[in-house]
Amino acid sequence: MKFFENVPKVQYEGSKSTNPFAFKYYDADRIIAGKKMKEHLKFALSWWHTLVAGGQDPFGINTMDRSYGGKTDPMELAKARADAAFDFMDKLGIEYFCFHDADLAPEGNSLQERNENLKEMVAYVKEKMQDTPVKLLWGTSNCFTNPRFMHGGATSCEADVFAWAATQVKNAIDVTMELGGKGYVFWGGREGYETLLNTDVELELDNYARMLKMAVRYARSKGYDGDFYIEPKPKEPTKHQYDFDVASCVAFLEKYDLMQDFRINVEANHATLAGHTFQHELRMARTFGVFGSVDANQGDLLLGWDTDQFPSNVYDTTLAMYEILKAGGFTNGGLNFDAKVRRPSFTPEDIAYAYILGMDSFAFGLIKAQQLIEDGRVDAFVEKKYASYQEGIGEKIRKNETNFEELETYALKNGEPTLSSGRQEYLEGVVNTILLDGKME
Repeated sequence: MKFFENVPKVQYEGSKSTNPFAFKYYDADRIIAGKKMKEHLKFALSWWHTLVAGGQDPFGINTMDRSYGGKTDPMELAKARADAAFDFMDKLGIEYFCFHDADLAPEGNSLQERNENLKEMVAYVKEKMQDTPVKLLWGTSNCFTNPRFMHGGATSCEADVFAWAATQVKNAIDVTMELGGKGYVFWGGREGYETLLNTDVELELDNYARMLKMAVRYARSKGYDGDFYIEPKPKEPTKHQYDFDVASCVAFLEKYDLMQDFRINVEANHATLAGHTFQHELRMARTFGVFGSVDANQGDLLLGWDTDQFPSNVYDTTLAMYEILKAGGFTNGGLNFDAKVRRPSFTPEDIAYAYILGMDSFAFGLIKAQQLIEDGRVDAFVEKKYASYQEGIGEKIRKNETNFEELETYALKNGEPTLSSGRQEYLEGVVNTILLDGKME
């Protein structure tokens, strides 16, 4: 049985197509700003949401059959997932995937069995990667689902749990390297607290940094030359997670001297949970020089949890790709669809529709972001807005060539400043014009 047997090979047919199994905007080999569209976007399949998630939410059990023909043996099920993954990636032209160790291989009855299961599955996946364009974007370890991690992994109050988590991370790094991945992600799903009444924040942060430093030392000693990522999320499952947003992650990396090795994996839905926009978090990442990779999804602003929907808002994807292009594009990172179909979308075909939606949304965003840059009006306005820092007293401020005394003398002499308009509505109109003009060349 082939899980995606009713999904045909998906091709680009253009925006006029009514074929639900066709790309309307994603033309993989189309050249934009000197690179193929697929090289700009680097789409990746998320092993967990795509192959494992069964539609469970906070108020209901699974609605989807993810047994792949009724598989009950854990290793047979894991291999069936891999078979389905490669069939799906081939049909949609996806050349990357991302995984947690826990969704790649079954837990087993001991840490030793867990490691053996993972090793067996890595060999299976590696063989399937041969003679295909499929590559690993990044790997990670799940140190948050199992009850042993109820107090956290690296930040657990139990040293034995820290040791267990370190073992998982070590093995996940080995797997990432074995499969040729150039990224390794830390998402602190339980690295936070519920109440300060029972929490030693300083020790927990110190231990989190110790875990990350050990990971870097180990991986570099084995020849790993890729990136490490921290993925910010403010809350859920813990009330307050230490990796709250990009700015708090940068502060953490600076404090513990980790900036050289770490970049940020920005997720759209996590940005909104932190009270930010997706564009804001991407802008902060590139401003601090830590932009790395993206978990591509979107949240529902009317719901208070991480809904992980497939991206459909082309305003968001355009402004996201604007930031990514301005950051120089991806190096080791890419666009991982950390997204899941809705509970009532329970058929395998729905997964294909979801990926087509997400891939088209970001392809549209890439096209329009490049048009926005080529149009130049937004950049020209921002440059003009800050023109006062290009000469005179502003230039001296920018070059750190002045002081309070000189600035006071200047302010007293010149009197009340002359202000200029921010023209927000005008700029939003510029964006609307470019998005809505229908020009896709």
